[in-house]
Amino acid sequence: MSLWTHMASCAIAVREFLIPRYRPERHYMRGPGPACARRMGFIVREQAMPR
Repeated sequence: MSLWTHMASCAIAVREFLIPRYRPERHYMRGPGPACARRMGFIVREQAMPR
């Protein structure tokens, strides 16, 4: 790894730390899942497959 490549990667890391870019996939949440429902005491029924 050359000196310039190392300096550039350090500069990118510092910039990302000071002014992070918004990445919606990091903040996207669909809601509580079945594990949360079990902890809260709700009964989660599996959908039966039609025969």
